[in-house]
Parts: sequence; C-alpha cells; structure tokens
Amino acid sequence: MDQLLASLMATPKNILRKFVLALIFATTFLPVAPANSQEPYRITVMSRNLYLGADVGIALEKIPNFPAAAQFMWDQMKQTNFAARAPKLAKEAVQDRPEVIGIQEATIWYCKKDLFSDQVEVFNFLDEFINATKQTGVSYSLAKANGVSAFNPGYSIAAVPYLTKVKDPEVFQDIFGQDSASCGFTIGDALLVRDDVKNQIIQVGNTEYDASYSIVPTIMTIYRGYTWADFKVRDSVVRLITTHLESLWDENKVPNSALQAQQLVADLKDAKMPVIIMGDFNADYRDPRPVDAANPGEQPVVSDTCPTPSGAKCNAFSTMIEAGFENASPDAKNARYFTWGASALLNGPDKKREKFANDFGNQYGFTDRLDYIFTKNVYATVSSKIIGNVWPDGSGVWSCGDEICFPSDHAGVVATIELPRGAGAIDPDLPSHERFPFGLWHFIGAGALLALVLLVFLRIRRAVRS
Repeated sequence: MDQLLASLMATPKNILRKFVLALIFATTFLPVAPANSQEPYRITVMSRNLYLGADVGIALEKIPNFPAAAQFMWDQMKQTNFAARAPKLAKEAVQDRPEVIGIQEATIWYCKKDLFSDQVEVFNFLDEFINATKQTGVSYSLAKANGVSAFNPGYSIAAVPYLTKVKDPEVFQDIFGQDSASCGFTIGDALLVRDDVKNQIIQVGNTEYDASYSIVPTIMTIYRGYTWADFKVRDSVVRLITTHLESLWDENKVPNSALQAQQLVADLKDAKMPVIIMGDFNADYRDPRPVDAANPGEQPVVSDTCPTPSGAKCNAFSTMIEAGFENASPDAKNARYFTWGASALLNGPDKKREKFANDFGNQYGFTDRLDYIFTKNVYATVSSKIIGNVWPDGSGVWSCGDEICFPSDHAGVVATIELPRGAGAIDPDLPSHERFPFGLWHFIGAGALLALVLLVFLRIRRAVRS
C-alpha cells in the first residue's frame, strides 16, 4: 500500500487527475450487481376456510327427515351471516397482501321454486368475499387461464323439490313470490390471485379424488378434489394447489382424508418444480386417537385397520410429511397453533370443547390442527402465522347480535416462502381424474331418489286434501 501511494504521489498531476476522474466514473456510473442479487424470490400465500355457515354433523343426524335437515342448515347459515363476515375476512386477509389465497368451503346456496323451475343462486360466498377485498383497496379475483377457472365445485347437496324444502319469507318472497323453496348448496375450493399480479397465472386445472364418502349410498355422495395453478415469479414458476379433504370417517376404515392425501401425493410424485399446497386436511397429528384419549373434535380413533396414531396409512398430515413435503405453517404439535374449535354459530369457542382447549394449551377454544401449508422443492419458509384464531377481540371478529363472533369456524394460515431462482421449467399438467362417474348404481340411486320425492309429494297432497 505504501508503495502504491508513493507511486501515485510521483505521478504527474494531469495523469493523476485523469486516474481519479476515471475511478469516480467507474464507481458512479458503471452497473454494480445488487448485494441481494443471488437471494431467492419470495411469495406470500394464505389458506382460508370460509365456512359454509352451518353444522353439517347435526344436520346429518336428522336424516332421513330431509326437510328438517335442510331447514336446520338454512337457519344456521342465515344466523352466521356471511354478508357480515365477508368484510372482516377480507380485511384480515389483505393485511399480509398474499399473492395467492387458497379458499375452502367457497359455498354457493341455490334454490328452486318448484319441480320444473330453474334453480336460482341465492348466496355466493366466494363472490361476496372477492367483492369485499375490492372494497379494501387490495383486490383479488378467481385465478383463470386458457378459459379454465381455478374453482373445483367439490360436492353438492341438490335442491330437491319437497325433499329439501325450507321456509324463509324474507328471502323467497322477493325471488319466488312465495314463502318457501327447495334449497341446496355446493361447497368448492378456489384459488384467488391478487389483481396486480393476476397476469402471472400461466395455467389452471381441476382434479377429483377417487375416494368419496356416501351419506346415503348412491343418492347423496360427497366428492372432493383440488384446484391448481402455475404462477410465474420472475424467471421461476411455482405450482399452487388448494384442497379440502374429507372430514367424515367410518369406524375401522382408513379415513377418506388419508386416501385423498395419498392420491395427492401420487399425483405430485414426479414434481420437479416448486409446489405449495394450501388446505383443510381434516387431520391432526394425533389421529387416529386412542379410544381413551381426549377427542372433543370427534376425530378418527384407533381400530384394527388403523391400530396406531399417526402414520401415512391413516393420517393425511403424516402422509404429506412422509412423502417429503414440509409443513410451511406454524408447528402442528403446538396447541397455540390449533385451527379448529369455534362454535357452529361462531359465537366464541364451542362450549363442549372449551375446557379441552384450555387443557391442551389453547386459550381461544381451538382443539385440533386441521389447516396447513405444505411445500416441496422450494428454497425455504421465511415466516408463517395463524390468523383469525383470537376471540373476543381479534381483528376478524364481528358483532353477531349481543355476542362477538369468529369470522369462520377455522383459523387461517399465512406463509411467506422463498423460491429458487431460475426454476422456470414446468411439470406436466396434473391428472384430472374422472368427475362424478355415473354408473349403474347411480341410475338406481337416482331412481330411488325420484321415488322418494314422489312419495313425499303424494303425502303432502293427501294432507292438503284432508
């Protein structure tokens, strides 16, 4: 260094001046690679179950009295008031400005005036939520590409005249000019993309799971599936998936949620590109539970078929982990991060489960962890958190009469994830599988349903005549 300084001092002034000017020019105007040029790209995603608005379990107990089950579902859905919840859910969601939101229970309620009339859409939770985001200034839309929308309708309970008839003069007089109508609903999964980046959606697809659950064999079957989209982040592409696995289960059988997770893993077994999966997996790490263990959420219990807790065979969470997917959401075994436990009416914790939640270590009444964000082939998870789980003073709560209500019966999950740079290669499309296969037994079931409708109709006519 001393020799360099001595040499510069001995240099003629005009040469020294040119050297200094050249040095200033080089350091000021020539491009310099930013310090973080090799850092991975980041994407923030959210998983949110909107809640269809009613306790399906209690409704199922009322079957075969279908009208009673339908009226119960309708009354609870009205009481849980999605129009009041949607702005709270939207405001809560946009705080983190996720590029993509994976939605579950995107519910559409529709009704028919009579046997020969067209069904009318009465409530559309997904549209209401999307419109509510636009009021916040951070708007979202349903992801679309090449004429395909990222919406999988999941399963439907049909609006069957006389069989699913409900009374609601406040709603039906304006629509049908009468006090009652036959109503049903569709529960779907959807991917929403923030409007300022929606042109980064490359392609979209929808897939069905083979495993379904029959409430009434051949007549009322619950189908599940997932929707996916490829999203470009600079020179990388990430495949995003949202899904809702089955909650109902039968004793001494592998839960459908586990079977569906196994199919999801199989569909993604050759994935080379980054993958992010958001969803309600209806599986806690403790499932299936020992018969003498605390189980306030009535999750699957051990049996000859599923003899031990955990394990990929009978647990959807374990299926994902053992297949090499990482949980990019908060620790699933920490009770603080449980995501399910609100009352069906949303007016606080479920009273039957509140004590168990406290014993587990969750002060807001959540007893089970069902909601996750899983990743594969990504660089790292930067951060993650649970939202919508604080009551009675959380950011998403709303006034439901004289009480304070949760925005949904599930908490949501948010994660910021780093993607590898230059991961622009796109895997083949995911398989679509056959949707609602209609075979011989379905024709028989449809005939039985028609016969049941006619029987109810004839009884109503006799009652009116008498």
